[in-house]
Amino acid sequence: MFKLGKMTFGSLFKKPETVKYPFETKPQPQGLKGHIVLDADNCILCGMCEKSCPTDCITVNKDNRTWNIIPFQCIQCGYCTQVCPKKCLAMDPNYWAASVSKSTNSVPVPDQKKDDQKPAKAAQNNEPVANAEKAPEPAKPVSDADVKEPVAIDGELEAKLAIMDADKAERVRKALLSR
Repeated sequence: MFKLGKMTFGSLFKKPETVKYPFETKPQPQGLKGHIVLDADNCILCGMCEKSCPTDCITVNKDNRTWNIIPFQCIQCGYCTQVCPKKCLAMDPNYWAASVSKSTNSVPVPDQKKDDQKPAKAAQNNEPVANAEKAPEPAKPVSDADVKEPVAIDGELEAKLAIMDADKAERVRKALLSR
């Protein structure tokens, strides 16, 4: 009886352990892997995240310029965030909201080349940016400076590739060397 009274009396002066959930949420602990977040402005649609995903929940469509994920198929392993060359993927500590149906989240990725060329071309012609996309672009000669060097596979990336399935690791290596 005394233990129960002591516990009850002590809880009158402490902060409650629970929160009023829909209105309040507790902060997520550090390092919790909740779901994948894409920074679409920095994405180059290289497909490294798709190739490294062990559950094949990520798809990259270069033709439509979209990045898709099936959120409830993802196991939050974080491989995609580690192999992304632009570091545009991150793990958000909050979980996806509950759902009664399986769905795919699609993120449109803006075309960086068109966005970079519009203001420069409009400034040359002294035209507004809206009219700049109507004019045809002159062909640009390719020089040695425009050709990118192949990406070297460092020790850390090689260690991550060693953990992966052999077929997927080989596809990732080929994709890295072909860039």
